[in-house]
Amino acid sequence: MIVVLFGAPGVGKGTQAVILAQKLGIAHLSTGDAFRAAIKNQTEVGLLAKGYVDAGDLVPDDVVARIVEEAMNGQEFASGCILDGFPRTRAQANALQALLAAKGTAVDRVVNLEVDDETIINRLLQRGRADDQEDIIRNRLSVYNAETAPLLEYYSNLGLLTSVDGIGEVEDVSSRILAVLK
Repeated sequence: MIVVLFGAPGVGKGTQAVILAQKLGIAHLSTGDAFRAAIKNQTEVGLLAKGYVDAGDLVPDDVVARIVEEAMNGQEFASGCILDGFPRTRAQANALQALLAAKGTAVDRVVNLEVDDETIINRLLQRGRADDQEDIIRNRLSVYNAETAPLLEYYSNLGLLTSVDGIGEVEDVSSRILAVLK
């Protein structure tokens, strides 16, 4: 099973991905975690990505797609995965579709976590990461709305999209997601 968790930064994709991966018995692939590790380790791709992340911009599609493809070649992803933070653009969605088609599989479901902008800003300010400052958060939301939100229509047209209320207790949101995946 291939599930894409979708939504703006701060809607709870990472939290839900960990829970869902455990409950569904499949791996969790967080591009955000992969990039943070690359930045921390100062790899070539990490240093390249750092400039974009620090400005609150999205990392270019080709860099993200290469990282996801490399990760999905790992044995832990053989039975499927929860994708958290990918795809974010139409080019990334096309890259994912091609990658999965080459493996003889496809995305099973895209779950969009819906949370209003002010709740997102408050959540991210409380998280305390270096790139979680209000002006950077607002820029990330603007970039999300311009570049990523259009994928909602794309996945809806493919019959893969389900939206779930992302506000409430973590367990309640998990239950809502699991209900649409069964």
